[in-house]
Amino acid sequence: MNDETMGQEDAAQDAEACAEALESLDRISLDEIAFDDSGVDVQDEPETEAQSDNQDAGDVEPAEDEADHEGTESEAGNQPESDTGEETVLLDSLPAEDSLTRELPGLGSAPAVDETIAMGDIPLPSVPSAREAEVRHRKMSPKRRNLMVAGVVAVALVAGGAGYAAWNGYQQEQAAAVAANAHTMMSVQIGMHAAGLDCSTGSKIPVQVSGQDSDGSSVSETLYVDEHGRGIKLLPGDYTLSIAASPIAAGGTIYTVPTTKTQVTVKSDGQDLSAQATFKLKVPSADTVTDDQIDAAAKYAEEGGASSAAAAKVLQQAATARRDAAVNAVSAQKAQASRDADARHKATDLYQLDIPVEWYGKVATWQNGSTLCIYLGDDANTPLVTLVAVREGESFTPDEGDTVLGAANLGNGYTVYASGPVYPYVVPQTINGRTQNPVSTYPMDTAIELVELTTGNRYTYSQIKNDLVGKDGKADGATKLETDYLAQILLPSIKAQD
Repeated sequence: MNDETMGQEDAAQDAEACAEALESLDRISLDEIAFDDSGVDVQDEPETEAQSDNQDAGDVEPAEDEADHEGTESEAGNQPESDTGEETVLLDSLPAEDSLTRELPGLGSAPAVDETIAMGDIPLPSVPSAREAEVRHRKMSPKRRNLMVAGVVAVALVAGGAGYAAWNGYQQEQAAAVAANAHTMMSVQIGMHAAGLDCSTGSKIPVQVSGQDSDGSSVSETLYVDEHGRGIKLLPGDYTLSIAASPIAAGGTIYTVPTTKTQVTVKSDGQDLSAQATFKLKVPSADTVTDDQIDAAAKYAEEGGASSAAAAKVLQQAATARRDAAVNAVSAQKAQASRDADARHKATDLYQLDIPVEWYGKVATWQNGSTLCIYLGDDANTPLVTLVAVREGESFTPDEGDTVLGAANLGNGYTVYASGPVYPYVVPQTINGRTQNPVSTYPMDTAIELVELTTGNRYTYSQIKNDLVGKDGKADGATKLETDYLAQILLPSIKAQD
């Protein structure tokens, strides 16, 4: 017989033995398992079995056993009781001091009841030795042994079932908690920057949310947050956030809406998503705000950003009024600038130019043909600069006391020369032995203004007099200040006449 055949026979025998064991357990009834105290005393059982065997064999007569038994009882009655037995004591035989009712000192003969009643020692069950346990096991009948084995198996099955039930219950509780969490709305916060916005007086910021929650359901809705980014409640899931429109501040401010979109994952309640999603709303120039921006902001304010439709309407009106006021102000500024430009713009038959902004309102002009003179205020005798057009190839000589301060080629065969006094040098009058007090020639206010105008307010009169002119007694430094300024501001604006 090969090993495979032997293995199959062993497996068959094991299966048959298991089936017989299960069948025997099924036959055990509850009244067989519930045995009384007499069945537990293993010392009586062999004795009973022995008597049964002797009676069957007819070796011992019942009469003799009874006689011997009676004799034994008689002898036992005559023998003193062992030290280990319990002793029954009559109350009459107790001494007076041990009586339950006795006279107490100071109380006369009045009986006093002792509340402590001796009940005798109750013997404790003894633990069998290893030998006794082994003897009991050998003497135990197969039937009783089977009953005990069945009881142990039953206890093990009950304990195992209880443990499995507890673990299964824990797993179910965890699964239920996860499922409940997946269906619980979570409050989350995003980052938000909007200067001057107070949502308690203005409207909240509409946030467009799209994505998928933990149930796999698609989400597309608009939620509203305050200036701190609070107000979003979502189920756990993955979402895309963006700003739907501008809020409206109480004063009517409309913000530039960022076009960025951010991805977030909602996991827990109170989650701070500012590291993943932060939006910055900038304040544009009020005059650039369009009607479409205001209408979109008002629409979202009415749908949930404001406390009511009426409040949203008030905010819309404030935004429109603020925009209109800004537009009007800008228009007025442009109109004034245009008028100023016209006033600053001068033209001759050969060229045109713009008076420097720093000079506007402080100078006046006169012209004669292609000659144009710019002078201080209403004093035509205090020219700042005189412009003269000269044909190419011809020379130019300035008036006495003036200096050529620069030139501009018109490109049409003419060159415009700029000449005039070097006021940063003339006004102090401390050079080349001149000792005349400048105040006697120009009032001090005029002297200061002339220096500031011809240098474009880059230097004061005191700086010119003390630092530049007064050191070396030469006009070169002061002249350069004026020529540099005119070369940068006035000469570039000189163009040929169209």
